[in-house]
Amino acid sequence: MKQPRTKLARLIAEQTLRQGVSKRLSREIAAYLLSEGRVNELESVLRDVQVDWAEAGKVEVVARSAHQLPPKLRSEIKRIFRASYPKAQLEVTEIHDPSVLGGVRLNLADRQLDLSIRNKLDRFKQAALAGKE
Repeated sequence: MKQPRTKLARLIAEQTLRQGVSKRLSREIAAYLLSEGRVNELESVLRDVQVDWAEAGKVEVVARSAHQLPPKLRSEIKRIFRASYPKAQLEVTEIHDPSVLGGVRLNLADRQLDLSIRNKLDRFKQAALAGKE
């Protein structure tokens, strides 16, 4: 029987808050989504898990960058989000993504802060094109 995505996310969030994230659990979730033909729901499930974590006091900031983040930048990211989540345990999860030419993209369950060079170039291009009209 197909479980609703939010219920699945809640179960995952509860288990990971109790026991942490493990390779075994990750494989089980992947196998379930694959067997049910729901692989395309993975990103949505992960966002829902982040929402459940935030409600429980654990906030995950996913930082995508081309290179490993220096410790000072990790601290700055936590400082930025501390204002929005003063009582939460903040976790910064790094994802190395060569498509991020430089800078960093920060994602939470409900918002994104794009400080990447690609985003700045895209905004500059849009502004330049708008100025030509």
